Amino acid sequence: MKSGVYDYIAQDRVIFGVPAAQAVAEQAAALKKSRLLVVASKTLHRGTPAIREIVDALGDRCIGVYDECVEHVPRGAVLSLAKRIRDEQPDLIVTVGGGTPMDTVKVALVALAENCHAEQDFDRVRIQVDAAGKRIVPSVAPPPVRQIIVPTTLSGGEFSMLAGATDPTRQVKDLYTGRYIGGQIVILDPSLTVHTPDRLWLSTGVRAIDHAVETICSRTAQPLTDATSIHALRMLSQSLRTNRQVPTDLDARLASQQGVWLATMGIGRVEWGASHGIGHQLGAVANVPHGHCSCVLLPSVLRWNAETNADRQHLIAEALGSSDDAPDAVATLIADLGQPTCLQDVGVRRDQFEAIARGAMQNMMVRSNPREIASVDDILAILEMAW
Repeated sequence: MKSGVYDYIAQDRVIFGVPAAQAVAEQAAALKKSRLLVVASKTLHRGTPAIREIVDALGDRCIGVYDECVEHVPRGAVLSLAKRIRDEQPDLIVTVGGGTPMDTVKVALVALAENCHAEQDFDRVRIQVDAAGKRIVPSVAPPPVRQIIVPTTLSGGEFSMLAGATDPTRQVKDLYTGRYIGGQIVILDPSLTVHTPDRLWLSTGVRAIDHAVETICSRTAQPLTDATSIHALRMLSQSLRTNRQVPTDLDARLASQQGVWLATMGIGRVEWGASHGIGHQLGAVANVPHGHCSCVLLPSVLRWNAETNADRQHLIAEALGSSDDAPDAVATLIADLGQPTCLQDVGVRRDQFEAIARGAMQNMMVRSNPREIASVDDILAILEMAW
């Protein structure tokens, strides 16, 4: 008899189709919070009216805006935000943006909960894998403050208690988790996402496809996550194509956001694989954005895994409405969205393969890939396929 566990994340509610400024102000009042720090991307804060609208709606409840998040979330950037939180003592954080501000806040909350004041302190709270591939997950105390998340990309971090931050010394992107570091409340406002560049929106949409695909292909797949991921693929394959053709269609943009919601039901609940795991290292070593990592890796990882999970991959092709096999169906969708399709397209060099592969062997998702990845050579083989 099979056995397993599904852990629900500590998330109170998801609000969709309501203007973000209105929803943030209403939730702050309902939670009786009076000192809110807004964390946002610099581009969103300084180049659009989105953050000002939220600040104005909060009035004197807002104590400031932090917009110094850094792509791929280096440890130093996390410490900078953690210091700001310690100094200003907010009672709620409002995170607006994509994966970079989300992960910066999440890992900063880990740092606050576990008294991390220097970069080396992160080594005792990061998730590690031993030589046999077993995960070592530190216990993290509840942080002193929680967050509301308003996503503007489709990366899906708003629906997880997992985050990544890069150690520049080791050139490795490590993962962190804690039950209360994710969003207590999520607000999906498609009107806010029109400020997101199409390339970023669509590439993170492929990231959401990757979430659903690796959930279905997981060694520990469950009926609940199968159901949500299959429907996510149906929604996303339709809505993302509409997003490209008619970027102003807010119903289609909301459908993409809700597809992400479904696609992320497996994050941290089932084991993922090498598309995510190697992708973390493409960011750390070659500075490839998250969404583009999925674009250039996912079809090749599926091909590499096909001998192990062809039956699961059939579910993917079917959900995408394709008569092709899953790798080709995914590759077709990526091409239809005008996204990069190989490592060369995103500037990865062959002389970086070794560093990518060595770092990836330290990643828990690589070590839980459906087809066992036993050595650096296996990762090099996947990189060559994706080249």
